[in-house]
Amino acid sequence: MKITVIGAGYVGLVSAACFSDFGYEVTCVDRDARKVAMLENGKIPIYEQGLEPIVQSNRQAGRLVFTENLKEAVASADVVLIAVGTPTREGEDAADLSFVYAAGEEIAKAMNGFTVIVTKSTVPVGTAAKLREIISKARPDGDFEVASNPEFMREGSAVEDFLRPDRVVIGVSSERAEATLRQLYRPLAAKNVPIVATSCEAAEIIKYAANTFLATRIAFVNQLADLCERVGADIQDVARGMGLDKRIGLQFLSPGPGYGGSCFPKDTRALAATARQYGNPFTIVENVISANESRKRDLADRIQKVVGGTLAGKKIALLGIAFKAETDDIRDAAALTVIPELQRRGAAVAAFDPVAMDNGRQAFDEVQWCADAYSAAIGADAVVVLTEWNVFRGLDLKRLAKGMRQPVMIDFRNLFTLDDVKGSPMAYHSIGRTSQVPPESRRADIIPFKSGTV
Repeated sequence: MKITVIGAGYVGLVSAACFSDFGYEVTCVDRDARKVAMLENGKIPIYEQGLEPIVQSNRQAGRLVFTENLKEAVASADVVLIAVGTPTREGEDAADLSFVYAAGEEIAKAMNGFTVIVTKSTVPVGTAAKLREIISKARPDGDFEVASNPEFMREGSAVEDFLRPDRVVIGVSSERAEATLRQLYRPLAAKNVPIVATSCEAAEIIKYAANTFLATRIAFVNQLADLCERVGADIQDVARGMGLDKRIGLQFLSPGPGYGGSCFPKDTRALAATARQYGNPFTIVENVISANESRKRDLADRIQKVVGGTLAGKKIALLGIAFKAETDDIRDAAALTVIPELQRRGAAVAAFDPVAMDNGRQAFDEVQWCADAYSAAIGADAVVVLTEWNVFRGLDLKRLAKGMRQPVMIDFRNLFTLDDVKGSPMAYHSIGRTSQVPPESRRADIIPFKSGTV
């Protein structure tokens, strides 16, 4: 089976690499000549654990090829996967499908013989039907089927998620399309991975529903953590007590600075927009979006209150700018809201992230980029943990505090237990838990945080 993947972005590159690892001949097409040249030279344009060795080994074996030539790649393919971007349409909440539909028109002109055309990109309900219409119009004599095959890969563990998924969803409208996609995923079916066959419409909704439900859990636990701060409960105890209920589970019950990245913000807005379009407002989702935006805006207020009610003349050290650990992605990251707001209020910002600083340098001005957490903390009035990198879990708090102007940590990821900080000189503030302020750090301008405005 020959496969062509259109789009060498995050979804397309990981999918192409993993399909080639199944033994298929895969051609990955992208119009960005620089990206194609980089990949052909063995360089990976994104940071993703485990991706580079799979790309390298399959390139060397001749099973994975990168090209700009869509026409040749499609003509020889049995399956064409569309993995182009579907960003939020400018000035709206709906997804911009122009790249998907443009790819469909090009595929129509290039396909040769029976071809299954699959949307791998995250697309709203009705996209497969519209794509089928576009291709039929451009190629009335074409022998093809359109299918939906949403991805469920998490940034930072995408390779693992592709090779060992919870399930594979295939949205089809014919037996021919279903048979082809079942053959495509036979290596996973042989490992007892469930293959869930649905209509195209159901598959399109499943992707948005899954991401939106997870985003809802994050927004829920963040507001629950605020309540815990008010009443003196520990959110860790509350979340565990909830999560051990088999109907609920423990995943996505960790409070933090709000969700970000390339999926949850875009997908929640797109689902809400689709619901409005069909006259069925999804009020829960609308409130989740609002709660998450408020969460990010609230972070600067929290920092300001802890360091004494003003940020003018203060230095704040940020640990982590990626939206989550194990990725260099800063799209919709909390840092995009926090850093400009801290600077607007008069603070100087130093930052360290293990892999995302190159992206940070392009996004932010007047930030001091540091070699490690200890360098960032020198002269700081507070160290703020924004990303849950494992390297931050083992920090020596005494060493960290020694170089600071004020030994204050604001841990928006709850990386440390309250026992971890006992005996430390650090005044420690986290999410949904009681602040830990050593007697020697109790100064009039160091205020234990309670949720609320400044």
